[in-house]
Amino acid sequence: MEYTQIYNPLDNIWLSAFVAFLPILLFFISLIVLKLKGHTAGFITVVFSAIIAIFVYDMPIDMVGSAFGYGFLYGLWPIAWIIVAAIFLYKLSVKSGYFDILRESILSITPDHRILVILIGFCFGAFLEGAIGYGGPVAITAAILVGLGLRPLYAAGLCMIANTAPVAFGAVGIPIIAMAGVVNVPAADISAMVGRMLPPLTLFVPFFIVFLMDGYKGIKETFPAIVVAAGSFAIVQYFSSNHLGPELPDIISAIVSIVVTTIFLKFWQPKKIFRTDGKEEIKPENKHHICKVIVAWIPFVLLIITIFIWTQPAFKELFKPDGVLAFTNFSFEFHNISQQIIQTPPVVTEEKPIGKVIFSLPLINATGTSIFVAALLSIFILRVKPKEALGVFGETLNEMKFPILTIGLVLSFAFISNYSGISATLALALANTGHAFTFFSPIIGWIGVFLTGSDTSSNLLFGTLQQLTARQLGIPEVLFLAANSVGGVVGKMISPQSIAVACAAVGLVGRESELFRFTVKYSVFFVVAIGVITTFIAYVIPQIIP
Repeated sequence: MEYTQIYNPLDNIWLSAFVAFLPILLFFISLIVLKLKGHTAGFITVVFSAIIAIFVYDMPIDMVGSAFGYGFLYGLWPIAWIIVAAIFLYKLSVKSGYFDILRESILSITPDHRILVILIGFCFGAFLEGAIGYGGPVAITAAILVGLGLRPLYAAGLCMIANTAPVAFGAVGIPIIAMAGVVNVPAADISAMVGRMLPPLTLFVPFFIVFLMDGYKGIKETFPAIVVAAGSFAIVQYFSSNHLGPELPDIISAIVSIVVTTIFLKFWQPKKIFRTDGKEEIKPENKHHICKVIVAWIPFVLLIITIFIWTQPAFKELFKPDGVLAFTNFSFEFHNISQQIIQTPPVVTEEKPIGKVIFSLPLINATGTSIFVAALLSIFILRVKPKEALGVFGETLNEMKFPILTIGLVLSFAFISNYSGISATLALALANTGHAFTFFSPIIGWIGVFLTGSDTSSNLLFGTLQQLTARQLGIPEVLFLAANSVGGVVGKMISPQSIAVACAAVGLVGRESELFRFTVKYSVFFVVAIGVITTFIAYVIPQIIP
């Protein structure tokens, strides 16, 4: 039985949009006002969205159930698996005692927390975003910063803000490549436009992070180092996105920024060392043998190596249907929603079904498995006893049970919203704003990432709508396609999925409402600024559009 999506169920697009917005509003209220735990807020929201899908959008109950099941499973694999593996790797480092050595080696670069957040949360986080995406970058960088002495909630919030700049090119350019395939626009063109919109944000974010930590005084005291870190990142991001395509900007920009900033810090240090715990630590002497320092870094070097191997075409060939490791891939299809949900204009150019809905379970060919392999290898290198390692893994799973539940619930909410048409209703309402849509275009991407936790999903969900609206307004479509992706990056810091991951990484399970309240105001500020930038480009400097 087919289900044709309804986008204006109440025959008034603004009234329909208000009803479609109610589950999101309920989620906001649950976290900000009622201060409920993440999994409780997620459960209430997904139930309410299911009720609206059934009784307002006339979606069959069995289809709502399948959308819930598919979303929940997708939350478990690959997303939760990435986070479990990443936290397991970090905890092994701590258990072995080598993290203390790694910590001191990092502090030997600079003990200043303001600069460390930029190096680890912003630069290293961008590298991880470019390599693995999902919630891995925030989980790993926040955990490291906590180990370096930052308060858990603080570390998680700052890392979520730092994670905004690289998300558009995350996971080797998949958000842009996926969108390009749907809208039939060259990925290089979208990449170039994103690369021309992001640098102002990229330059601003590190200074903003330092401002949050230590006000204008902090910016003044660290200004040279932040200029070097942010400037080198933004310059390389611009050139790589415009000349190399969408796959490598995050990785290249992050490596250049880390190397250049580290070298700079050999010759310059802030006169006053700032730490969030109020201590003024003197730069520690390297009291450990170089071999021990190397061993301390090996788990994270292995992380980079395994991720690199897992992303190579030759490795992926092994898991294709005729590959030697194809037997390690499992999947099953949700037949009652697979190719049974029909999208109609103006969300798409012509009426067509959403593609096959197949849940894939690649046991080996998954990013989480690459991180887990790095963790297993680290057990031997760090000389952690097998029994202790098993205990660490059990401890990780136990700490992650509620975050995993939260991730599953919010992904269920996302897929119910997407398959029923609730998400499209919100986007269509904003598309009806006429020439003011240049301001609202990135807000659609922001809503998409809030709902799905993924810039890729948001681009796939709303790419065609952005394209069609651009054509109606006579504005180059690549601008709105890029705006969807750039607006989405600042939605990441309030996505329920990201909130759950960040809290799990720093041991704050059940305190998701506190983190959400910390990030939501900044997310709104950023998306408004991006709306202004998009409007300025469209009507004042359209010549920069590819």
